[in-house]
Amino acid sequence: MKVGHFEFTEHELLLDDGFTTENAEEIDFAKISYHTAGKLNEDKDNVVWICHALTANSNPGEWWPDFFESNKWLSSDDHFIICVNIPGSCYGTFGPLDLGNGKALYHDFPQISIRDIVKCLRMVANDIGIGEIAYLIGASMGGQQALEWAIQEPDRIQRLVLLATNAKHSAWGIAFNESQRWAIETDPTWNERDPNAGLNGMKVARSVALLSYRSYSGFHLTQDDHYQFNEQRKAESYQRYQGEKLAGRFNAFSYYMLSKAMDSHDVSRDRKSLEDALERIKADTLVLNLKGDLLFPLEDQKFLSDHIKKSRLETINSQFGHDGFLIETDQIKEVIYKWQHQLDKIKVNEKTA
Repeated sequence: MKVGHFEFTEHELLLDDGFTTENAEEIDFAKISYHTAGKLNEDKDNVVWICHALTANSNPGEWWPDFFESNKWLSSDDHFIICVNIPGSCYGTFGPLDLGNGKALYHDFPQISIRDIVKCLRMVANDIGIGEIAYLIGASMGGQQALEWAIQEPDRIQRLVLLATNAKHSAWGIAFNESQRWAIETDPTWNERDPNAGLNGMKVARSVALLSYRSYSGFHLTQDDHYQFNEQRKAESYQRYQGEKLAGRFNAFSYYMLSKAMDSHDVSRDRKSLEDALERIKADTLVLNLKGDLLFPLEDQKFLSDHIKKSRLETINSQFGHDGFLIETDQIKEVIYKWQHQLDKIKVNEKTA
């Protein structure tokens, strides 16, 4: 797929020896799918790694196309862009309906964690021979992955961009996810070993999720109308449309499992504390807060910036809440450009001093 001058191509990594989860569960065979654009330079240090969110895939040109259009600092001539589809998903990497060999585990698919996802990212990086990562970028669940990776390998990540994420998934976020899983569980087909099991429940789950992704002002801006008897309101049809739309490209098993993976996110697990874990990060870090984000509020972003040593906090103005990371791309690109430009200027000054 081509987006602007970025040509994304798909690749796969076969794990013939299988995969062992953080919880010591074994998968005998597994496949990891990923997309790339641009070329690695000789030193293999021109990498821009993008971590995707819950229902996205490894082709950011499909779900973040505006990010690549007219980007002043990102170029396929200068950078090697890579995004890996996360385990548990349904876009090529091993998941409940396909391990990569056509075998479906359905409800028996082992529960994965954010750290299992990062393990897969590291496997791909090592397989390609990538050393340093110039930019590691992640939003929402993708930000959780990026954060965990920067803690695990602080010398590998040079610059880190975190959008609308947190150090530990909140009780608020877990409650939203559990309500969605409950909707899936109440679908009478959910216990069937069938690819379409729980699909109607997932439609309801998506409508619940949307309330956490958007905002009051966003709905007022796009879905407000005037009441007429016996007519469906715009907000009603929008909720149902979003549920149907997801059901056309996703499955309830992946949705259920990945929401659990999101809930597992806690960088302090098996470490001293949240603060201690964040202080391990050596990367220059840009933390982006989305104004009005109900799911990852300002306090989450401020906690990250307060405890990551070389960090900067910026706010993106948006009426669309958490989904602003997909919508407010012009603002996001401009903030990243100014930040990296300042870092490059400091680097040049240090060399000439």
